[in-house]
Amino acid sequence: MGKRIIQQRRGAGGPTYRASPKSRSLRPGYSSDATGEYECVKLIGSPGHTIPLAKFMNKEGKMFTTFAVNLLYIGQKITINGNKKGDITKLGDMKNGTEVFNLEHNPKDGGKFVRTGGNYATVMAKEGDIVKVMMPSKRTKKFNTNCRATIGRAAGDGRMDKPILKAGNKFYIMKSKSKLWPIVSAVKMNAIDHPFGSGRGKRMKSKIAKRNASPGKKVGHIRPSRTGRKKR
Repeated sequence: MGKRIIQQRRGAGGPTYRASPKSRSLRPGYSSDATGEYECVKLIGSPGHTIPLAKFMNKEGKMFTTFAVNLLYIGQKITINGNKKGDITKLGDMKNGTEVFNLEHNPKDGGKFVRTGGNYATVMAKEGDIVKVMMPSKRTKKFNTNCRATIGRAAGDGRMDKPILKAGNKFYIMKSKSKLWPIVSAVKMNAIDHPFGSGRGKRMKSKIAKRNASPGKKVGHIRPSRTGRKKR
């Protein structure tokens, strides 16, 4: 009897495919009604994020947690709608060429884009109520001028610079993040483990699976709209 393939096991759930509850215990983002000056009171290493998290508090005791800017320290003060590194400001109020991270998709949603360690986007131009921002992928994306972002680069740069060296180290890193590892190519599996498995047919054509196929057969191209070389 064949085994369940990865797609089936992933769909059934389990600790291998499920993020740790600790990674969801903190929901970083911007406070919708934050104004004035805030002070960094705590830096947090979250297992679910590649950026350290920072907890900010104002004089009235109001607090919120967001992603830390590079070189942030405890006791550092930031200003809402300011113009220095670490401040949280609307994109429409920033100068062209400003480096930002944790950009909001819609105003007051708390931040959705550029949220990985050491990353940043660049404000390029303003046209009416639209701001053009060059993302880390070098593609330009349009945002509303009222969308907020943090000025500067995200903390956690250089995370991937140090080589892992040993497969055992990689194993424990991936296990702590509940990631499937190692990932094995389907054609390198045995026939019992995957429809593409066995030592025969390595140069197989791409499999076209029907939309209503069973989960064990739904591999390769799933009901593509077209196949073959596109003719002009």
